[in-house]
Amino acid sequence: MAVTYLDRILAHHRDRVAGDRRDLAALAALAADTAPTRGFRSALAAAAGLGVIAEVKRRSPSRGDLNPGLDPAVLAADYERGGATCLSVLTDAAHFGGSADDLRRARAATGLPVLRKDFTVAPVDVYETRIIGADAVLLIAAALDDDELVTLHGLARDLGLDVLVEIHDEAELERAVSIGADLVGVNQRDLVTFEVDQQRAGRLAPLMPPDVVRVAESGVRGPGDGALLASVGYHAVLVGEALVTSGDAAQATAALRACA
Repeated sequence: MAVTYLDRILAHHRDRVAGDRRDLAALAALAADTAPTRGFRSALAAAAGLGVIAEVKRRSPSRGDLNPGLDPAVLAADYERGGATCLSVLTDAAHFGGSADDLRRARAATGLPVLRKDFTVAPVDVYETRIIGADAVLLIAAALDDDELVTLHGLARDLGLDVLVEIHDEAELERAVSIGADLVGVNQRDLVTFEVDQQRAGRLAPLMPPDVVRVAESGVRGPGDGALLASVGYHAVLVGEALVTSGDAAQATAALRACA
C-alpha cells in the first residue's frame, strides 16, 4: 500500500512526541496557570449568519506555498476587521510552515478565539496547545484510535479547551458523537488523497445531533460555497487557502460573512 500524505505527517508527529522528554506534571501545572480561554465554540454558536473561522496558513503539502511571507498579526487583524468569528492557526512547521509563535502573534493582535490547527496525537500536544494560548484544539478522528480520541478529548475539556473533532465520513461521525463531541468539523478534503469532495458536508450535516455546532472545512472557495453550506445546516466554515491568497483578506472574509 502506498504511503499517503497523512501517513507521512502522522509518522513525523508521533516520532516527535516519542522523543519529547518534557514532564507531563510540569506541563499540566503550566497549563493550569494560563489565562481563561475566549470561548471558541460559544462564539460560533452565537454568530449571526454563517460564522467564519479564518485561517493563518502559509503553505500546504498538496498546494505548496500559499502565502509564505505572511505576517500572522497583520493577517489576523485583517480577518477581525472583515468580521471573522474565530481564527485558526497552523502550527505544524514541517508540512505547513507554521509555528506556535504564529499562533501567539495572531491571538495577541485580536480579541478572537483561536483554534490550534495541528496533528494532535498525545497528551503533551494538548498541554502545549493550552500553554501557547489557544482556545481550542483539533482532534482528527482519522488520525486517532478510539482510546486516543476519548483520552485527548477528555483532557482538552478538563483544561478548558474547546475541541473541534474533525471527521470525514459516517463512521467517524459516530465515533465523535459517542464521546460527546459538541463541535464537529467535516473536512471535505480526503486526508489520504487530498482530493476535495464537495458533496461530503451536505451528506453528513443532517446526521449530526441538533446540539452539535457544525463546521465545514476545506473546499470553500467563496460566498457561493458558503451560502450552500449554510443552507444545509452549517454554523461556520473554516477557510484558509481562499483567504490567504485573496489579496484582500478583510474583504474576502466579509464576503463570506455576508453570504448567508
